[in-house]
Amino acid sequence: MKLHELSPVEGSKKDAKRIGRGHGSGWGKTSGKGHKGQKARAGRGMRVGFEGGQMPLQRRIPKRGFNNIFAKEIVSINVGSLNRFEDGAVVDAAALVEAGLVKNYFDGIKILGNGELKKNITVKVDAYSESAKAKIEAAGGKAEVI
Repeated sequence: MKLHELSPVEGSKKDAKRIGRGHGSGWGKTSGKGHKGQKARAGRGMRVGFEGGQMPLQRRIPKRGFNNIFAKEIVSINVGSLNRFEDGAVVDAAALVEAGLVKNYFDGIKILGNGELKKNITVKVDAYSESAKAKIEAAGGKAEVI
């Protein structure tokens, strides 16, 4: 195959719509713009969300709450879901992602105390609830804070 033999895939290229080229083209006279009005004029200067001078929807709806841009996004996992690891395993952020318990590791991982732990494991994450820490240590494991 040579460079001059290359051609685009059939149907991937479309001819541009040539408006204003007579009524035989189907896009003559008003060229698809209808009759008069703001949208028929040159420039078409209307921003997104413009409602003809009426108060736009994004300004009519009341603001609610407060969005703290400095808030840390902590992923929480219950202690009962740690039973899928083997005895003696070291569970850290990478192990939790690999096991599918955590999808994204944001600003930290916290273990909560819901469920029962039956395995002797060492857990290394950012935070624990009091009950989670007690359950891990009661099962013979260690709860280490990173």
